[in-house]
Amino acid sequence: MEERKLGMVESRFADLIWENEPLTSGELVKLCERELHWKKSTTYTVLKKLCQRGIFQNEGGRVTSLLSKQEFYAAQSQQFVEETFQGSLPAFLAAFTSRKKLSGSEIDEIRRMIDNMKEG
Repeated sequence: MEERKLGMVESRFADLIWENEPLTSGELVKLCERELHWKKSTTYTVLKKLCQRGIFQNEGGRVTSLLSKQEFYAAQSQQFVEETFQGSLPAFLAAFTSRKKLSGSEIDEIRRMIDNMKEG
């Protein structure tokens, strides 16, 4: 799987796009200037980098996502489990819950998710 991790600054930038898309590249420059205190060149450099990674596109000066925020983080989570736990979701959950106890409502929600997957 292609590397699609985002650093902290890239995440803030990506959130701006996801929250405001579609937008023109000029609108993005103004938004980044206001929200991130970036110069035009910084905005275009980071945008180009994230376009090359297949997260966003800039076609004809119109910036849109190729992956929704949810799709991006789902792929990132899957990549993490594959790389760290040899693809084993049970191993990931065991490690996660050894440090953080789940609430009753979280357990119920996970059970519902599993039941829905069995049915579907």
